[in-house]
Amino acid sequence: MDHEPHAQPLRRNDLDPDPLRQFHAWYAAARTAGASRPDALALATATPDARPSVRFVLLKEANEQGFLFYSGYASRKGVELQANPQAALCFYWHELGRQVRVEGVVSRLPQVDSDAYFAARPYGAQLSAAASHQSEVVSRRRELETAVEELRSSHGEGPVPRPERWGGFVLAPDEYEFWQHRDDRLHDRFRYRRAGEAWTIERLAP
Repeated sequence: MDHEPHAQPLRRNDLDPDPLRQFHAWYAAARTAGASRPDALALATATPDARPSVRFVLLKEANEQGFLFYSGYASRKGVELQANPQAALCFYWHELGRQVRVEGVVSRLPQVDSDAYFAARPYGAQLSAAASHQSEVVSRRRELETAVEELRSSHGEGPVPRPERWGGFVLAPDEYEFWQHRDDRLHDRFRYRRAGEAWTIERLAP
């Protein structure tokens, strides 16, 4: 038997009827288990002609609105989401042998929310976001460092205004999947699909 210490059963009765509460239970367990970056998620987007791309971003909050993250609006992901707001995200926590997938539609957060989050970021991170035109070609790293130095000189230690090209996104889920590693690759998978105001839960073959 291909036994691994993080293999454990996941039964239908173990699941919360609300997938957001189920996510928070697993997220808390990942933090307790010492996952190095439990907030790291792979975000998949696609162009209108179905060319996909994926990258890691950090979850900032998961609430009744959806899953919140921040990035550049003019970055590749931002441009793709503007043209095609359908997206998917995936968390993987090796320490527990667990994976969570979420699919839905992405929209921008209100400017006031983006302003508040940007103001709460470390000063250095504010400078980097304001200096960098994410996803654009740069000739060398020194070009970025010079832009940061110029901003630091102009703002001193004062607050850095949030650039209009940077802000928050929220993915409103219409489907979740919770995956639990099991021995011999006979994993447990359950999918939540929205049915009006409720959710339908189905077991999937691994």
